[in-house]
Amino acid sequence: MTIEWSSAVNSFLLAFPALLSIVNPIGGALIYSQVTAGRSHDERTAMAGRIGIYSSLVMLVALWGGAYVLNFFGITLAALRIAGGLVVAVRAWALLAEPEKNEAAKQQQAAPASAADDDVAFFPLTMPFTTGPGTISVAIALGSNRPAQEPVLIPFFLGVSAAALATAIIVWIAYRWADILVAFLGQARARVVTRITAFLLLCIGTQILLNGVEDVAAPLLAGRAPG
Repeated sequence: MTIEWSSAVNSFLLAFPALLSIVNPIGGALIYSQVTAGRSHDERTAMAGRIGIYSSLVMLVALWGGAYVLNFFGITLAALRIAGGLVVAVRAWALLAEPEKNEAAKQQQAAPASAADDDVAFFPLTMPFTTGPGTISVAIALGSNRPAQEPVLIPFFLGVSAAALATAIIVWIAYRWADILVAFLGQARARVVTRITAFLLLCIGTQILLNGVEDVAAPLLAGRAPG
């Protein structure tokens, strides 16, 4: 039981910073406050709740089923980890190098969110604004790190699922109180936070990549070992 809980905690500690960094709720809240400026406070509050729910569903589906779908097409876990690690690292580098450019791109993605829209909580405010291709890639890469041993498989998915739900809750809180967050942080401090989380994400992407390389190299090294 102790080993199982340890596996769940380790999975959470791996997945939570990765998902939180790529989603970047603080940076998203600053833009959310701008693109929903034409709505009332109650409308923005209700929409923040729907975005939190939709975001959790997107991440959970990618975590649970993404790797299995790719395996169905004959893509190995090692290849998925290498590709996923590269995608995460490249995305993190872009966030680290040009946060202002990424803010402008997100504003364009969320531009249709005007007061005349009936419901834009899922598109574009959840996808691709909050949990876009980058988040889905991270979730699939994390899901591909599932252990092969059956006893720790369930704790693993409990840990990563808890990380996805925790990230969605933070998205809801950040969007719910976006106006207060904007007043407290401002653009300059928000970009500092974005750069810090981007660097953390770069480290996580590198670790996922190394896990994939290790999967490929292990059989080769074992074959060369002296008999």
